[in-house]
Amino acid sequence: MAGGLVAALGVGAGLWASSGDAGTPTGSSSQQVAEGASADGRGAARAPAPSPTPSRSYALSTAPRTIPAVRSHTPARGPGWRPAAGRRVVVGDAQLADEGRLVAGELGLAYAGVRNDARAGDLRLARNADRGASPESYTMTVRGGRVTVSAPSDAGVFYGTRTLKQEVRGGGTAPEGVVRDQPAKPQRGFTLDIARKNFSAGWIEDRVRELGDLKYNQLGLHFSDDQAFRIQSDTHPEIVAREHLTKAQVRKIVALAAQRHITVVPEIDSPGHLGAVLAAHPELQLRNAQGVATRGAIDISKKASANLLDDLLNEYAGLFPGGYWHLGGDEYQALTVRNPAASYPQLAAAATARYGPGAGVSDLATGWLNDRADTVRAHGRTMRAWNDGFFRGTSVKPASDLVVAYWTGKEFGARTPTEYLSAGRKMLNYNDKYLYYVLGEPNDFVYPTGRRIYEEWTPRVLRGTTPVAARYDAQILGGSFSVWCDLANSQTQAQVAAGVRMPLRATAQKLWDARTPTLTWTQFTSLANRLG
Repeated sequence: MAGGLVAALGVGAGLWASSGDAGTPTGSSSQQVAEGASADGRGAARAPAPSPTPSRSYALSTAPRTIPAVRSHTPARGPGWRPAAGRRVVVGDAQLADEGRLVAGELGLAYAGVRNDARAGDLRLARNADRGASPESYTMTVRGGRVTVSAPSDAGVFYGTRTLKQEVRGGGTAPEGVVRDQPAKPQRGFTLDIARKNFSAGWIEDRVRELGDLKYNQLGLHFSDDQAFRIQSDTHPEIVAREHLTKAQVRKIVALAAQRHITVVPEIDSPGHLGAVLAAHPELQLRNAQGVATRGAIDISKKASANLLDDLLNEYAGLFPGGYWHLGGDEYQALTVRNPAASYPQLAAAATARYGPGAGVSDLATGWLNDRADTVRAHGRTMRAWNDGFFRGTSVKPASDLVVAYWTGKEFGARTPTEYLSAGRKMLNYNDKYLYYVLGEPNDFVYPTGRRIYEEWTPRVLRGTTPVAARYDAQILGGSFSVWCDLANSQTQAQVAAGVRMPLRATAQKLWDARTPTLTWTQFTSLANRLG
């Protein structure tokens, strides 16, 4: 991996080891010649030059070009820093070993572990005592031929190493000066529908590496739907599709994600989208007054339905140890008909039996969501549910700690984002107009473009193209770019990876910094191509 990075830069590690931090403003062609490299990077190395000290002979440094862009850079005069064979990564404490080993391998450096000494060319990773700062913030100082990345948390240190990696990949040298950086939003996600389309474990791992380099911190896995249930189950093996991820594969994905400070957020959608589960349990299928099965819907009037879902929620809580959980809650077909009580009298009867006269089917569905929240909450998770799982005018209110995952304004009885925000709800932005990559483009979906996200979307644009008022910004915790596989065979895995490449980068930029970017889209695309 390190060799590939060095080759991509057009300069050999041996050349960097022998050349030092020599001579002219960093990144210039004259510097390459002075270091013994030909214009195409294949020249032989010359004898080491003495390491210079910063002086006015150097041009004032310019801000690094990265994705997402850094929030602040204080320029300075000096040679900058570049990796070279024999240079070290040292850490301030053993808890940064994962970050240290990773970046050492990527940049072709030696990992030296916990050290208190300082050598020329060192990359030092350290945690600081700035407890008032965002835990994902970091400071990166390039000075005197060394680099120091410090942050209040391991995650912040990791993001600093991502910036450094991109600086080296994009220009060969990290510019002199100080980067101070932090994200605008604390939750930055990518959601993948592995229920409708079987993605290989290796493909998912590749996306985890890509997400980590772009400073995403969540990977959503939607692994249960009408088409298939895609993860091994020990409590209910009868529901699992032939093509699925084993628990060992999932643990490997979760561990890889954790190394990159990404939380895997599981979703078992209910009470709708359960067709694969119900294929093995037809006795729990919701049927209308005429006995006709309702696709994907479980009969929430039956205790056995709740028991089945709770079995699964409890089982997978052990497989996914992160702090977040998606309960689903969308598109329950019993609530899309004109008169739910008449169409599904068993649901109406269960509602009044549990909640009293006047309670309706929407109360029963809200109670179902609250009950599943109770199950997951016992495992210490923060929960989210789709916005069309929240209903108007119910006597039963959704649990107060449920975060609204707002994806659409097309549902029956749609509520605007402001209704949730004005009631104090926290929200996540899944805006289906910008952030939904739906295979085959059914139901008027179109493949999103990175350009539209980059130029038009911000986390405050929750529905359609209009942002909510700035006063609600703090309630919007972040967002997620999503791949949904409605027509699974429309694209191969490789085509999906290529199709989401620039939208993922644009979304990363806007979740990290919602302000108007300084680069044009053409410049941003060129940068993305250079960084790989």
